[in-house]
Amino acid sequence: MPKVKANNITINYDQQGTGEPLILIPYLAVDYACYAFQVAEYAKHFTCISIDLRGTGESDKPEGIYSTELFADDVAAFMQAVGIPNAHLSGLSLGAATAMWLAAKYPNRVKSLSLHSGWAKTDPFLKTVVEGWQVTAKALGSVPEMVILSIFPWCFTPELYAGKPEYIQSLAEFVRGRPVQPLATFLQESNAVIAHDVAARLSQITVPTQITFGRHDVLTSTRFADRMTGAIRGSELLIFEGCSHAPICEKVEESNQKTLAFLQRHAV
Repeated sequence: MPKVKANNITINYDQQGTGEPLILIPYLAVDYACYAFQVAEYAKHFTCISIDLRGTGESDKPEGIYSTELFADDVAAFMQAVGIPNAHLSGLSLGAATAMWLAAKYPNRVKSLSLHSGWAKTDPFLKTVVEGWQVTAKALGSVPEMVILSIFPWCFTPELYAGKPEYIQSLAEFVRGRPVQPLATFLQESNAVIAHDVAARLSQITVPTQITFGRHDVLTSTRFADRMTGAIRGSELLIFEGCSHAPICEKVEESNQKTLAFLQRHAV
């Protein structure tokens, strides 16, 4: 996989397709492959660039304090290093949090913004859940097993577990097959989730923005919708019925169709 030096670290990335650049920003405790169900469709229309954030995959894993703003700085530096003047941005959860920072700080870098299962500022409930993941990761000594046992149930509905247990198992095996994130960098990355607060900067986002939530998501539920849609002028809100935190995995075809439709409307 290609790598590039940006913001004093080496960032690993994958690139597929043709057309305007679309940067896919990963969520917590995963690498660039987390959008495997999206890239095949998106790449028919866009040049999809999926990255490993610092501390994950094959990107560098430096010590120090991580933040969603720092991740945004990394992505902006990555874009400069590989010669991308601007791009469409898409991210789920931590990816959405990072994308908001990038659009607010580097408006000329962003063509459109796709924010899935995002939030503007971590509240006490979300903080408590993520702290629980940290405790579990330490107890198990394994980030992948913590993801499967502790994060998966927040991402998928009970109906998916009951109706498609083999699918859940295949997702678990996928997680186990990816590069293992060290516990230390998972703790730094999850601390960035806990500390996330971009609320005061949302009004600086002026690009076309799609905001989506799963109807049954409790982690980053629609309780965050009003603040985001109220501050980001002209943003579009979409709710995926029958989904929890990860519609991109739970209802792949519907998610791809509706998110791609937004992206294509704002492509040149």
